[in-house]
Amino acid sequence: MSVSAISKRYAKALVEIGAEKKKVEQYADELTGVLAAFGQEKALQTVLESPAYAYEKRRAVLKDLADHLKLSAIMKNFLGLLLEKNRLRFLSLIQKNYRQFADEISGIQRARVISAAEIGPEQIKVIRATLEKQTGKKVELETKVDPSLIGGLRAEIDGKVFDGSLLTQLNRIEDNLKKG
Repeated sequence: MSVSAISKRYAKALVEIGAEKKKVEQYADELTGVLAAFGQEKALQTVLESPAYAYEKRRAVLKDLADHLKLSAIMKNFLGLLLEKNRLRFLSLIQKNYRQFADEISGIQRARVISAAEIGPEQIKVIRATLEKQTGKKVELETKVDPSLIGGLRAEIDGKVFDGSLLTQLNRIEDNLKKG
């Protein structure tokens, strides 16, 4: 079975439990917290994922982590299952897939808007409303500034890129001039 299929299977199971218990967002936050802990302390991730350490030691470390992060019983059991099945190394993929399944259930579409300069709150509202009208879903917007765009903005949503940046327009003009 492929890594993608494995991570999707675990993510789907967890999101279904979350939906049943009405804790989809809580579980998403808990997964993010565990991954943040792994990011801050690489040795922690190494110990938990390595079969070189005894299973009981890894289980004790995972229990301490879960207690420290104040994880729910479901999340503790979920992470314990991943540890037992040697699947903790897929946690970041599981979290990514979990977010996608959770968004589908919630009717949320995630979008990223990259602009040449900081976008004001009123502009963000207009962009969000436009994207919500296009997708028919509630849009969670992430903004980023990239001065190399010169002007305008680039929106990425559901794998599609809408590029209205000045940089892209100038590149198109340049290509047209070169082609003659």
